[in-house]
Amino acid sequence: MYLERFRLDGRRALVTGGGRGIGAEIARALAEAGAEVVIVDIDGETAEQTASALVAAGRLAHHRQADLTQADRVEALAEDVGPIDILVNNAGIVLVMDPLETTAAAWKRTMEVNVDAVFYCSQAFGRRMVERGAGSIVNIGSLAGFGGLRPQNPLPYCTSKGAVHTLTKSLAVAFAPHNVRVNAVAPSYIAAPMTDPAEIGGEVRAWAEVWMDMTPMGRFGKQEEVAAAVLFLASDAASYCTGAIVPVDGGYGSV
Repeated sequence: MYLERFRLDGRRALVTGGGRGIGAEIARALAEAGAEVVIVDIDGETAEQTASALVAAGRLAHHRQADLTQADRVEALAEDVGPIDILVNNAGIVLVMDPLETTAAAWKRTMEVNVDAVFYCSQAFGRRMVERGAGSIVNIGSLAGFGGLRPQNPLPYCTSKGAVHTLTKSLAVAFAPHNVRVNAVAPSYIAAPMTDPAEIGGEVRAWAEVWMDMTPMGRFGKQEEVAAAVLFLASDAASYCTGAIVPVDGGYGSV
């Protein structure tokens, strides 16, 4: 009985930023639970590769290339994809700059990708869920959404994730009467491209020592640990959960 509540057979899910990293792992988790998955990424090649890998494993998967920072393009995507039962707003960027050196362009781009796109997708797909009277939206927030970070302090990123948390709660209240749940997962430092020295610079090696010292479990999180939390929130196992911001942080937020 209980394990069946985690199954997603017969449901369609869409994962933004699903071409690689945590997004790809979330797509795999939902597909393994039985969902038909649509992987959306601004990098169409990675989206296609991830979808093809799922199909090769016997799963149902599709891919789309899309820039989600434009409302009209998101609306066109929603029309193209058709009804979905689960939306995972995972796409995001982090630009690490000193707050006093942060440029207007860096601020704007971070907000476009991390906040605007989440709103546009939640509105377009959420409207259709409300009309059908069912659905689940899971946003990827961050421990950064609860305050500043150190030793690095990516001000635009922290601000954007705080906005995602509040957006999650606001939509949860608005959509609850229509049987549409909205929750978020707030990961801490996960072994993924965003924490890879090759991706964001060698200084991450020094930062990682501080991060691990501040994390009671003393290690990076795993992508599958984030994906498992998303699966829970997307499934009927979380049928009475809405407006929740679920930490996946190795105890970081408890210190």
